[in-house]
Amino acid sequence: MLELTICFFIAHYTHYHLCLHSHPQLHHPHVSSPLPSLTHADSDSLSSPTRLSLSLSDGSEDQLDRLQQVELARTTPMSQWRAGTVQAWLEVVMAMPMYIRTCSENVKSGKVLLGLTDEDLELGLGVSSLMHRRKLRLAIEDYRDAENGRGLSKAADMDHHWVAKAWLSDVGLPQYSQAFHTHLVDGRMLNSLTRRDLERHLNINKKFHQVSLLLGIELLHLLNFDKEALQARRIQCEHQNTDPLVWTSHRVIKWIRDIDLKEFAESLLNSGVHGAVMVLDPTFNTDAMATILGIPNNKHMVRRHLVEEMKTLICPARTDAKQDYERLGLGTPPTLLRQNSLGRPPSSTGRHTDDEGSLRRRAVKPPAGFSPKARSGRDLSCHSSYGSLPRDGRDQTPPRAEGSPIRGYTSIEVTNV
Repeated sequence: MLELTICFFIAHYTHYHLCLHSHPQLHHPHVSSPLPSLTHADSDSLSSPTRLSLSLSDGSEDQLDRLQQVELARTTPMSQWRAGTVQAWLEVVMAMPMYIRTCSENVKSGKVLLGLTDEDLELGLGVSSLMHRRKLRLAIEDYRDAENGRGLSKAADMDHHWVAKAWLSDVGLPQYSQAFHTHLVDGRMLNSLTRRDLERHLNINKKFHQVSLLLGIELLHLLNFDKEALQARRIQCEHQNTDPLVWTSHRVIKWIRDIDLKEFAESLLNSGVHGAVMVLDPTFNTDAMATILGIPNNKHMVRRHLVEEMKTLICPARTDAKQDYERLGLGTPPTLLRQNSLGRPPSSTGRHTDDEGSLRRRAVKPPAGFSPKARSGRDLSCHSSYGSLPRDGRDQTPPRAEGSPIRGYTSIEVTNV
């Protein structure tokens, strides 16, 4: 009888989650926006004991209670959680069952959880991994904002399964999936990553791959980390060559085939070339694309064909991006590179320190309408010769919102693809 009850609860839970996803107004009235719902990966995980240690094979009442506690974590403010809800949240929603024992010994309520510091996490809960501590801190801060009526960030809907599988595949770098999965990188953590993090913690040393990932994060930031809005825009341009800013790497490959360069298309696999790179990186020109595609230098007419096709596609998109940044008070689109173009070795004088070259940590959840941020960049308008962009940038420093970090964009050399 108990096994039948558990099966019924799982089915009801999954159905209820899907209803909440479709009808946000059904969420808890005390929180202005929904608490983080379990994504499809998490919903699947409820019936997968290998992912979340929720094996129901023994028909244990404890496991049924754990599922009920997960539902409480989804629908009530963190300050109202009891010890069991805290533990269920840590194990299931945060995918950190390795810290359950120390958590059960030390954290007896959501109020205590809301007040934990980095030192508490390391010494009190034994979270030795810096990235795991960051994930917990960012999540707690997000829930603290929800307590104040701001609601959870859209980044809360991006669990680490989605980031490691779907997002990395979209930006064309699925080879780093295991590293992201190991560090449990979710949407909130994506929003905090810097170039130093990519090198030190995720072992991503190729400069172009770093640029690709950071610009993929920049695209998410522009859309306020709303993956539904991103998907909607991608569907609209799936079969027409518009809005390349949101193109996945797979859509770029399709475009290469559509312009009769299919013999070179496979070279883009795992290259990190996606729409945000093509539009937001002003030094990503036809030479860069031809190099990645492997088009020989003596194929002048093929390269000329690529020039014309990229002009038609990218120039209007860069103009639109520039206008969007200015309209939102964000200055000009980020300039990650200066005079070094792909395939040309940078001079030693072009090198910058890690702090200078990295994208600054972003706020987990920008205020509605985007926070004003200081940026420096160059004009992205198109000229008669594609890729011939003015080299003199001008600083635009909109008023800085209180508590809103300034994200600096300076030089990152692209030397490896």
